[in-house]
Amino acid sequence: MFDYSAPPNLLQGRVILITGAGDGIGRACALSCAAHGATVVLLGRTLSKLEAVYDEIEAAGHPQPAICPLNLETAAEKDYDDLADQLFDTFGKLDGLVHNAALLGPRTLLDSVKNEAWQQLMQVNVNAPFALTKAMMPLLRAAPDASVVFVSSSVGRKARAYWGPYAVSKFAIEGLMQVMADEQEGTSEIRVNSVNPGATRTAMRKAAYPAEEPENNPEPAQIMPVFLYLLGPESKKVNGQALNARG
Repeated sequence: MFDYSAPPNLLQGRVILITGAGDGIGRACALSCAAHGATVVLLGRTLSKLEAVYDEIEAAGHPQPAICPLNLETAAEKDYDDLADQLFDTFGKLDGLVHNAALLGPRTLLDSVKNEAWQQLMQVNVNAPFALTKAMMPLLRAAPDASVVFVSSSVGRKARAYWGPYAVSKFAIEGLMQVMADEQEGTSEIRVNSVNPGATRTAMRKAAYPAEEPENNPEPAQIMPVFLYLLGPESKKVNGQALNARG
């Protein structure tokens, strides 16, 4: 695992927006950030899941989170701008943005992928992170040192057959991260990096590897050190890096 031990108050006073926060890695990230003092903004398409995470954070006595239901597949530019306005009115800044939400999509030969499935996946996995980050830039610039974290994949760094549009989308995410990081270098206090979680015990992993023994993979909570590091002040000078959660 990524070797980092986060102090209890690491994210005190920070506001962190997490997409796909109702389940899996997004849920674990929200719980972990809240436990380290952050006010987390829970973004996802399933309100009941977001409410469950909200209740869990509240019950633990952590800072009160915020819920932002949003379907990234159908969200338009106005939806992102409205969200930015709401967050600006409520918090005045955004210290962290974690792009976790993604679709797995069809795992088959590329020439077997239907155009509709390709467009749907790219909308959620690539277009939405771009649009959301763009809308959040004024809020990120208003923070003393802001961190944008893109959740990537090993198949977005070295291609593998049959991973279809998902792999291509993660290559796009790595490119988006690198361009944004280079643009912010020396021009703002925003840092931009990506994380490959590796094999983790999530619903997406189970769908991708149905024959795999889930117990052999770590729980999402176990891979949080890399996220805490990137979202905390100790990573201020880390920019444009493609990190791995598992070593």
